Amino acid sequence: MATSTTDPALLRSDARRNRERIVAAARELFARDGVEASVEDITREAGVGMGTLYRHFQTKDELIDAVLEEALAEMVTQAEAAAAEGDAWAGLAGFLERALERQAENRGLREVFATRSDSAPRIAAKRERILPALRSLIERAQAQGSLRADYAAEDLPLLFWAVDCVIEATADVAPDYWRRYAALLLDGLRAEGATPLPGRPLTLAQLERARRSGR
Repeated sequence: MATSTTDPALLRSDARRNRERIVAAARELFARDGVEASVEDITREAGVGMGTLYRHFQTKDELIDAVLEEALAEMVTQAEAAAAEGDAWAGLAGFLERALERQAENRGLREVFATRSDSAPRIAAKRERILPALRSLIERAQAQGSLRADYAAEDLPLLFWAVDCVIEATADVAPDYWRRYAALLLDGLRAEGATPLPGRPLTLAQLERARRSGR
């Protein structure tokens, strides 16, 4: 199916308002319910008809791309800023804490960060920019002696997946519990007192297969 290429700035004022209402409604519902939130609920929340939604976004993936691209862009900026910090451990730990906090607040962001969708290309492109920045940060933290030497950038997605499971499981009973679990994981990354890890990190191909399996 063809994708929409209309620049929002070129829309008539009424059409632009409709688009803004759709995006605002989708942003709220994706954050609360994840990207499985139905387009029927989105149009009802936005106060528009289904035809109006599809005039602006021909597929649901187009809508996901438009709504969550900005959140992923913010994570890219934070990762690149962390990579520039002189204290690499502080940069890495700070990025992870901020990124996990954003994902705890936004279920849709958690879902698109953890899984690959070739039909949401702008989100995928943003996500792919994060790992190289963090790889550089990991290498510097190891050179500075603060991060355990056997940790790899390919281990990072598993950290996010693990905390995501805790976020999901404890959201209704202790919404901030994930912070305790994340702190335990971060302590496990420190060089001091580290014991050798069993096995090897997953390859990029294995990570991709794991993503596609739906965790």
